[in-house]
Amino acid sequence: MAFHDAATAVDEALLPATPGFVAESYRTLAERAKTMQFGLIEEYVVILDTETTGLSVQEHELIEISAAVLSGNEIVERFDTFVHPTTLIPDEITKLTGITQADVAHAPSAREAVAQLAEFVGGRPVVAHNATFDRSFIEAVKGGVGVSDIWIDSLALSRVALPRLASHKLSFIAEVFGCAAVSHRAIDDVDALAGVWRILLTALSDLPGGLLRLLADTHPDVPWAYRPIFSYLAQAHVGESFSLAEQRDRVLNEVIHEERVDADDFPVLDLPTNQEIVASFGADGLVSRMYPEYETRSEQVEMACEVRDALATSTHRAIEAGTGVGKSIAYLVPFAAAARRNHITMGIATKSNNLADQLMFHELPRLANALEGGLSYCALKGFDHYPCLRKMERLLRSNSEIETKKDPADTLTALAVLYAYVCQSPDGDLDALGIKWKSVNRADLTTGSRECARRLCPFFPHRCLVHGARRRAAQADIVVTNHSLLFRNVAAEGKILPPIRHWVIDEAHAIEREARRQWAISITADDSRALFERLGDSSTGVLGGLVREGATAEATTLYQGLVARAVSTVNGASASMAELFTAVRDVAGRAKTGGYDQMTIWIGPELRQSAEWDILALSGNAAIDALEQADKALVSLVETFGADMPDQMVEVADPARRLHDLLDGLKLIIQGEDEHYVYALQVNRRLRAGGEALTAERIDIGEVLATDWLPDIHTAIFASATMSVSGGFEHFEHAIGLDRLPSGSSRSLHLESSYDFDANMAVVVASDLPDPRNRAAYLSSLEDLLVDIHVAMGGSVLTLFTNRRDMEDLYASVQPRLAAAGLELACQQRMSSTRRLRDHFIAERTSSLFALKAFWEGFDASGETLRCVVIPKLPFASPTDPLACERALREDRAWARYALPDAVLEVKQAAGRLIRSSTDTGVLVLADSRLVSKGYGKKFLNSLPTASYQRIEAGRIGRYLELWRKAHDRH
Repeated sequence: MAFHDAATAVDEALLPATPGFVAESYRTLAERAKTMQFGLIEEYVVILDTETTGLSVQEHELIEISAAVLSGNEIVERFDTFVHPTTLIPDEITKLTGITQADVAHAPSAREAVAQLAEFVGGRPVVAHNATFDRSFIEAVKGGVGVSDIWIDSLALSRVALPRLASHKLSFIAEVFGCAAVSHRAIDDVDALAGVWRILLTALSDLPGGLLRLLADTHPDVPWAYRPIFSYLAQAHVGESFSLAEQRDRVLNEVIHEERVDADDFPVLDLPTNQEIVASFGADGLVSRMYPEYETRSEQVEMACEVRDALATSTHRAIEAGTGVGKSIAYLVPFAAAARRNHITMGIATKSNNLADQLMFHELPRLANALEGGLSYCALKGFDHYPCLRKMERLLRSNSEIETKKDPADTLTALAVLYAYVCQSPDGDLDALGIKWKSVNRADLTTGSRECARRLCPFFPHRCLVHGARRRAAQADIVVTNHSLLFRNVAAEGKILPPIRHWVIDEAHAIEREARRQWAISITADDSRALFERLGDSSTGVLGGLVREGATAEATTLYQGLVARAVSTVNGASASMAELFTAVRDVAGRAKTGGYDQMTIWIGPELRQSAEWDILALSGNAAIDALEQADKALVSLVETFGADMPDQMVEVADPARRLHDLLDGLKLIIQGEDEHYVYALQVNRRLRAGGEALTAERIDIGEVLATDWLPDIHTAIFASATMSVSGGFEHFEHAIGLDRLPSGSSRSLHLESSYDFDANMAVVVASDLPDPRNRAAYLSSLEDLLVDIHVAMGGSVLTLFTNRRDMEDLYASVQPRLAAAGLELACQQRMSSTRRLRDHFIAERTSSLFALKAFWEGFDASGETLRCVVIPKLPFASPTDPLACERALREDRAWARYALPDAVLEVKQAAGRLIRSSTDTGVLVLADSRLVSKGYGKKFLNSLPTASYQRIEAGRIGRYLELWRKAHDRH
């Protein structure tokens, strides 16, 4: 990163939309830091950095420790030593740090080096960037705990001091402010951090003085390493008060509001011609300015023109674009042109965070830079992605105990980061602020749509970051959001998102399932218990607080009576709901089928006519009666005292709304009269109590979209690599409602992949395995086949299962056999981290993995990391699945119309994990003989990206893979 001068360096390092007064203070930091005096907090602190053989304190070791004593702006004493590890230094660590085996050969052991460090530090405060990392490695060595009791994480502190920086990496901060360079050697990084430390202290002193005092004094019972720093700096601002509302006003004063036009006001859009779109993808065109190495792809240009034509005719498109087409640029170019030319907002909805991040941090910035006049864009997320200023104020100024199962100091650090951020930022969300959510209770700092106090909140609407995000989105050219928020907006009748009439729904293969999830009505034991705990009783929760308010002399008899009535009825409703969930578990206990761990039972006609249901319905109706009484009591309380006691009633209003929703949902499910829904109950068999649920899901998602959403949308572009089944789009069009629209309203098309699947991908069908429905025989044969596949491929195999029981049974038998062959196999066990499994699989080239649903789609592992995908069993929905049962009851041939195409699309998604770049090669092994023994097998095989497949006996597949591997390893 090269900068022209100091001021330019800072400007280029700031987040977009940084207020001018904030930018100016950052520009002068380096110069002011040279002369600032910080007294005790900069006297004899120790700056420390380490180098290690890897990132895991359990698996890796120290190889270098460097430290320096800082007094003022000078280093007065140094400590530096290599450390002799018990294992060899990995090659990649030597390349990164330059530390070789020869360097550490005669170095002290970790224990000796840490003892020397402890003597050097002498218990003084230690400052380290990402101090948790360095501290964990130091304290993992015997005697390391005694190095220091005070560790200050300059990474966390930099997020408080410099919230508008685009990055808080040590190397980035050091370069921006002209400190010593970072080199991945501990001794150099200590010099860099010594300079950065004074920058951070200077920046912290720029925070509002009253805020510094509040941070220093908040929750004094919690030990917090940063408290002395804030306390010292606050001494320069004695008597200053702090108003978050005033700070928000100051930040927002510089925001220019640019009103957009509702596209409904345009009968016809002003758009580039098809020739202009084609030119954008040509030599010296727009896309070439974005990506200098860009080569034109005919499929990408065709898609861009198709999107442009859809915009011009106010029609919809379903576009299946194979891997490598570059579909995001194909739709961004015409969408950006339409937004700019017509002064309207266009929307993009994605399923995954990966794609949203790719758009927000890579493609949209490049497009904005390449377009004359630029392009405005923003991400819009759900309520709980934004800080709630009202809750922040309450937590900062409260004396009550912080709710957390871990270190409460992490909550105070999160508060400090958030306050600094909202005092310098007109908008933004929580996701990039580095908050340790495993320690911090997110609900203490965020709000939900129904929980939001709105007009009762002093920050509503303009000062609020949640509502400000919606306002900002309405002023942007391009808004990026996710499927879940899009469908919640449909359910909320458009009250969440701005009025956007043109959408791209990327990763559209997943939208029917996501819409069904978002629109589901679910009554769970866990949610019910949490609601009643939040409401509380005469001594706890929200109601307990109201009872204490009623103990004052000023409380009226009416108030005391209404509170008492609320406590009584809420307690009764809580008890009735507990009895209902006991009845749910009793019904599940008598069922013969329904699942392995999580039992799901269809509430169909047969169950509703049973004696078991009569008992459950009796409990359900009793709960409905109790909830109605509690609902009336809470509504009466809020309506009577809302004006006189707004702060207290805000706390009651949200759980009261949730209780009302609970009542409505329970009525719907117990009565079961609305034929738009399929009803079910769930019980976790692994728990004696808890995990029970009653659910209602919309059956026909396409009907809702065709009635409640698509008529308000001028153009919707549905894009995915997997939409068609045997070349047809009928299943997808029905799922999303396109087939319910007037003729000519939409068009569907397939664009071939830019990759050569026929050359790079082999498909093998195991033709003679037993039918999977004969479980014992099938698993025995599959075990041998899986061993053969892994040995032949030398690892790098991903096996995708449809159920946990088969996966765990096979893992228990296959893993020891592979270990004996020197091959590593991991398994997606209960409670295991999907991210850690993914990262390990990608990092270890020859590792293999048994996995479930989370890995069927959205998992990218290009190159040699993944060379073979195995699908043991076709992913048909369970015959006891409530939706499948309900459809079978209502329609002839429901299995062929729904379950079969859904399974075909899932196999296409899984196959897509294999080839993620033009140079990838791999084998897809389909270990379900029904592909060749049943007529429907052709639908699967004809839908794959390669037209050819090999039908091979299971015992010969290993040999085939060995030959395939040799042939492709030569290239």
